[in-house]
Amino acid sequence: MDTGPTSTLTVADNPAEHRYEARIDGELAGFAAYRFKGDHIVFTHTEVDDAFAGQGVGGALARGALDDVRARAEHDVVALCPFISAWIARHPDYQDLVAP
Repeated sequence: MDTGPTSTLTVADNPAEHRYEARIDGELAGFAAYRFKGDHIVFTHTEVDDAFAGQGVGGALARGALDDVRARAEHDVVALCPFISAWIARHPDYQDLVAP
């Protein structure tokens, strides 16, 4: 699939599925699964469809999910998912979201 400049990538919470979803022109491109534990949102798994690999979907998904968590200001983040954990480590401006 072409994800060039005319494509639209959106990231939105899908609470019914307990995951943030990245969509390109409406097509599911990836997701970051989570669960709640007390005051924490625990990211457990991130997956990007092979058709969208290497196109920045994972990074956009992580940023979109974490920006939404920050905007809601309800939960600290626990990143059990290695991808989300590594993304936060590479973006220190998101460290404040991580549960102590």
